[in-house]
This record gives sequence, C-alpha cells and structure tokens, in this order.
Amino acid sequence: MTMYPPPPETAGQPYYGGASGPRAGFWQRFAASFLDGIILAVVPVIILSIAASSHSGALVALGYLLLFCGSIAYFVYFEGGPTGQTLGKRALGIRVIDMNTGGPIGYGRAFIRLIGRIVSEIPCYLGYFWMLWDKEKQCWHDKFATDVVVPAQYYPVN
Repeated sequence: MTMYPPPPETAGQPYYGGASGPRAGFWQRFAASFLDGIILAVVPVIILSIAASSHSGALVALGYLLLFCGSIAYFVYFEGGPTGQTLGKRALGIRVIDMNTGGPIGYGRAFIRLIGRIVSEIPCYLGYFWMLWDKEKQCWHDKFATDVVVPAQYYPVN
C-alpha cells in the first residue's frame, strides 16, 4: 500500500500542482456511484411505472431516453465542472481532479471519462476493479481521462 503525504496548503487555496496526495478508496468510490445511480434512476423509474400502468410504449421509450441522456448530462456536467463532484461524490467527500495539475478536468475530458466508464464495464467490470492493484488507484476510465479521484479534504473545492 502506497502512502501519500498530503499536498502542501497555500493560504486556504486548493493545491493545483499535481495529484501527489492520497487517493479515494474503492468503497468510497463504490458508495458514491451507488448514490449517483439512485439519484439518476428516480425520474425514469417514476415514468416507467406510469408507463407500465398505462401500457404506453411511448412513455417507456421516454423513460429510457431520460435515463440515457440524463446520465450523460449528469456525469459530464458535475465531473467536468469546477468541483469535479457528482452529488454522490460530494456526499462521500471525494472529487475528480486532473492528475497533472490537480485542477478540474473540464467537460471534454469528463465526456471521455464517461466513455471510459462504459469500456470499464464491458469485461465484467474489470476496469473498475483495476484500481485495487493499480499504484495510482486509477480505474480504466481515470486512465482514459488522465484524472484521479481524491479525498476532497486534501484537495478542497473553492
């Protein structure tokens, strides 16, 4: 297990000089993803339950479309934003940062990270478990976007 010293603090400002501090653990990341899944599923599940009772194929399609588009918008907006935190990550006190600068990854790389999540799922979620033996604790989608997930206490959000 690699121990990382906390990054230097500069007058209460976040450290944007690289990600040399500790990384978020597997169970923190799992719990954050679980919370995000619950948050994303609420509206489509309501629509799908209404569709099932009314036997409307159009509502079923709408529910799946909302789930698909909502997931893309949710992850790209929150992980690519200045905080690098989805609501689940915020609740667990972790965030996504650029591996080289320690700053936000931006919306383009957040989209690449999302595509990487799909690739991470294909071989029985091997890309997610990869962090268990990776020295930087990166999943495949982290490697795709050159980012790391870190405890927000060491990399505070403005």
